[in-house]
Amino acid sequence: MREAKLLIAILILTSLSSGITVAAPATATPEETGPLFGGQSFDANLTGTTTVNLSDLPPIAEVYTATWCSNCVDVEHALENIENETHLQQYHIHRAINEAQDPLGSIEIDQRVHDRYGIHAPPMVIINGSLMKVGSVTDYDSLESEFTDMTQTMDTFGLGNPMNGTSIFSWNPTSATTGMVSWALELNGHSLDSNTSHTLSAYAWIVEHSAKFEEGTNGLGDYPDVVRGIIEVGNITIDSGQIIGSGNTEISLPAAYDGNDLSVHLIYQFNTPVEEPLEEDQEECLIPEGCEEDESLPATSLIASLCVVLGAALSRKK
Repeated sequence: MREAKLLIAILILTSLSSGITVAAPATATPEETGPLFGGQSFDANLTGTTTVNLSDLPPIAEVYTATWCSNCVDVEHALENIENETHLQQYHIHRAINEAQDPLGSIEIDQRVHDRYGIHAPPMVIINGSLMKVGSVTDYDSLESEFTDMTQTMDTFGLGNPMNGTSIFSWNPTSATTGMVSWALELNGHSLDSNTSHTLSAYAWIVEHSAKFEEGTNGLGDYPDVVRGIIEVGNITIDSGQIIGSGNTEISLPAAYDGNDLSVHLIYQFNTPVEEPLEEDQEECLIPEGCEEDESLPATSLIASLCVVLGAALSRKK
């Protein structure tokens, strides 16, 4: 009977071990995910034009978060602490799919996160669409150190070469809820695979400077840099080492959650070829924890094996 009790204890410990939190290092985004860069912006109620050298663009941090996520606060404070040193520009994307507590996200923007980076629970930080960290536990001295290292690793914005070229961005509001986006890009040289066809898309990201939601259970109350909309405003087909393109598009602004503090940001994104759609009997998993069979099988197999051993031990006692 003593052997049976020991096996039961092992079984219980095995079932609980999946809840242990370990430090997850930053990893490359999925292979089919193209890098992004940009960050030029204007307040939505102002008219302006700006020209920048691509080498002067800031690192872009997509921050996947939620108003109930307490460890998201640690991540966001760490990013705030390194903004001045790294010139980091943050874009907070709030969870929306299967979400009942956070009103600041949208299904379309959340689905974009799933499509590009996989399905993860917040917090998650992605630098220039190329390097991602899930969770808030770090092997570094601090989260600030790890995020600083991530921004320095991405000083070429995931393209493998220093950025050489210019970007022009103009915003002209035509009403309280519409405006004209104009953009022009010249990028000299890149490290994309010449044997694979790529495109580059220009997007207007609409950002709310601060959204007040006192019911958020992580205690922040005011939630900064909330992405309220992502609108495509042009495309370039890449067929040489030099990338040149421009466009003009009138867009409609999404509503702010509260107040009147929207801004319009120009973001460029590389796109890899789209894969064939899933078969009818294959459905995408939208559970934040994931539902890949190969992740659950090892634990199931181990528990089943222990049960077999437990049964054999009990039969010998009889």
